[in-house]
Amino acid sequence: MSEIPTQRQKVNQATDSFESGIFNERILVLVFESLKWDIRDLCQTASVNHKLRAVAKRLLWRELCVYRAPRMIASLLDGLPNSRISGGWQPIAKLLFFCCGCESSRHFRPSQPLPGHFVKESRFSKTSGRSFLAKKCRGDVLYLSDPCEHPAAGREYDLGVYRGIFRGFKKSRTLEYLINRRVEFEEKIRCPYCGTRVWSMTAARLVPKRSAARRLGSQNHGLEYFVCLNGHLHGTCLLVPLSSDEEDDDDESNDDLGDRNSDGQ
Repeated sequence: MSEIPTQRQKVNQATDSFESGIFNERILVLVFESLKWDIRDLCQTASVNHKLRAVAKRLLWRELCVYRAPRMIASLLDGLPNSRISGGWQPIAKLLFFCCGCESSRHFRPSQPLPGHFVKESRFSKTSGRSFLAKKCRGDVLYLSDPCEHPAAGREYDLGVYRGIFRGFKKSRTLEYLINRRVEFEEKIRCPYCGTRVWSMTAARLVPKRSAARRLGSQNHGLEYFVCLNGHLHGTCLLVPLSSDEEDDDDESNDDLGDRNSDGQ
């Protein structure tokens, strides 16, 4: 005579059935598609346990990036084997939707530190990125976001925080220059997206201040940015208030090759 399942056994069977559905990658993809790949939902899901974190690392972060920034991701993956991207997909997802805030550095001292935060919308542009490449590095491809604007206490300027990513950074002229010139890493600063060490582009003398400042709407000497081993860029600047004539003269809309990403709210 077969044993009658105990209540504990029934609960375990139900749990196993539930988990088999939750951990089914196709089901998870469909769920997040219905949620329009909201990054907050994915962050919460990946924090539940190690199994979901592993699925997110292997599949879901990549799917979020492809869904939210298809043109930019297609460009970043151009020529890469097996769709592998330097630093992994989670840092790219974070870079798309997270302003890293600002702390003091050797060459830039804000009136007060700014905490990081999610952003509702981001635009990344190769046109903007070209303005941040020194002449000797103009063959590189850099996607750069618009600056996230923050009021600066006690100053007439707003503080701008921006971020970006190089395509094929391991083979870039920028990295070649940094290595050949033996530019040292910053001691106290790490990439806010992947945690690796960074170079100061100011210390490396790779900041085309005039073109970068003009693109940001910043003072020539009021900007600083860093690039990490994986090609992630983050930086800050002092934003000059624009007049109505300058706003009307913006020529970016017809030359933007990046993506506009919204968090769905």
